[in-house]
Amino acid sequence: MTGGRIPQQFIDDLLARTDIVDIIDGRVSLRKAGREFRACCPFHEEKTPSFFVNREKQFYHCFGCGAHGSAIGFLMEFDGMPFPEAIQELAHRQGLEVPREGDAGAASGAEQALQPVYGVLENAAGYFRQQLRQHPQAGIAVNYLKGRAISGETAARFNIGFAPPGWDNLLCRFGGDSERLQLLTTAGLVAEKEGASGSYDRLRNRIIFPIRDLRGRVVGFGGRAIGDDKPKYLNSPETPVFHKGRELYGLYEARQANRKLEQLLVVEGYMDVVSLAQAGVTNVVATLGTATTGDHIKRLFRQVSELIFCFDGDRAGRQAAWRALETALPEMGEGRQIRFMFLPEGEDPDTIIKLGVEDFQARIENAVPFSEFLFEVMLKKADKSSIDGRAKLVELTRPLLARIPEGVYRHMLLSRLAELAQIEVAHVGVVEPPAVTVKKPPQRKAAGRLEKSSPSLLRRALQLLLADPRLGLIDLSLDAFKSLKNPRYVLLLEMVEVIRSQPGINTGMLLERWRTSDQAEYLASVLQLEMPPQELWESEFVACMQKMAKQVQEQVLAQAFNQPDPEKQDLKMKSELWQRIKEHKTH
Repeated sequence: MTGGRIPQQFIDDLLARTDIVDIIDGRVSLRKAGREFRACCPFHEEKTPSFFVNREKQFYHCFGCGAHGSAIGFLMEFDGMPFPEAIQELAHRQGLEVPREGDAGAASGAEQALQPVYGVLENAAGYFRQQLRQHPQAGIAVNYLKGRAISGETAARFNIGFAPPGWDNLLCRFGGDSERLQLLTTAGLVAEKEGASGSYDRLRNRIIFPIRDLRGRVVGFGGRAIGDDKPKYLNSPETPVFHKGRELYGLYEARQANRKLEQLLVVEGYMDVVSLAQAGVTNVVATLGTATTGDHIKRLFRQVSELIFCFDGDRAGRQAAWRALETALPEMGEGRQIRFMFLPEGEDPDTIIKLGVEDFQARIENAVPFSEFLFEVMLKKADKSSIDGRAKLVELTRPLLARIPEGVYRHMLLSRLAELAQIEVAHVGVVEPPAVTVKKPPQRKAAGRLEKSSPSLLRRALQLLLADPRLGLIDLSLDAFKSLKNPRYVLLLEMVEVIRSQPGINTGMLLERWRTSDQAEYLASVLQLEMPPQELWESEFVACMQKMAKQVQEQVLAQAFNQPDPEKQDLKMKSELWQRIKEHKTH
């Protein structure tokens, strides 16, 4: 996506296609409650569920803290996604491309400032691809790829390239002046010489793997050495657009290849991703030469509810798996699964897949569940055949379980620990970790009970419109309100006009329209009102609108009557005006 504004019509269409229950249920365990779904609110601490999701209206609302919104708002608040990324996430689920209006100036200043960096990275990716096809020394890279059985089609799909030998290929091609040189440096493509003036290309004599973000933009590169050059793999440094501990190689390609991702396989290397994809296993990503981070886990669980980590079966591989397990603890909960797939020592996914896709898929199916691996490791540290060993098992394990969010999954793990220790689950206990070890969605303060006092006519009308936007289609005159400058009445008028221009609009779409407006907090307070019985909604809405129109007309007449007249308004005219006011009050 480029820098322009996302059209409102596309946002409305996207929300109309999206099922908010599917979006939220993948992150919060929902239970059916009549025509709605409910759960304990993920945005504040509570024991009695007050968080409701309505599929028909496509919005969520917590009656405890007031959190509410559409599927877009939920992704932004729960996952911490920026608005464009939330749109991209929902669009991907529907197999849609996100359009942009031509007004590039509508993009945020920060994003606009980074456009040249994205541009030079994309240009460099094109240059590396070209060198793989045309450079006189590209044969060694082509032969390596052929030796790994990578086809030209697969290489093109992942935009694999070649960085030729030499210290200044990119510099000569793209660093013509000081401004361009600074851009190459900011993008991490060149580095300054130590102890001397000048710069040099970071990537030289390497096979190049462009790393793309969720929007498909090149943000960095991984380079695989050809021959004995060290290090074997070299990544782009940290830049304003590239953070190694967050990005995942192949995630963009996996999303493109799978309209609906349900499971992701996490491997360790670029070539593993490429080889597996070529064999038809397209739901694969790789960390960028680092241990799995909390940001990785969060990003992965935004895409799917099940992760399979693939590691070597040797000691180092199992240690890496354990580190991944510990990192994932705060993200585990109902609806989320992690399993561990261990390969024979000395093998990697690239070699195993060559034995056949069916064999590889069987290994995935037999991957070790999270809970099984956890207790397998802990039982090796404590001998459960003795009382002392079982006590040690409890002491070592319960701090880990305390890092898992409170809920059914943690309770089941505690029950399993109690079973192994041969004690009652109530005696296991949980030592809560310091709060800083678990990063949860922002916590709100509970807003208290629903407002039960009689609301104003305006607040009731807005509440009923949000509850059932079709009420805005009732043939009522709005003329009385059009001259008012009060922003709350302006909000009412605008909402009715939106509904009349888009009769199929639902609650979630309406809330999204005003999510970033000055009236967002006011609408949140309106949602806290206690609702009248549904069979009264239409009659109450009509009554509210008519009473408000009458009040407005009375105010206008009264103001006209009291208006000072420098020319001494005629008594007869005042008398007629007063008579009109009295007549109006009797109707």
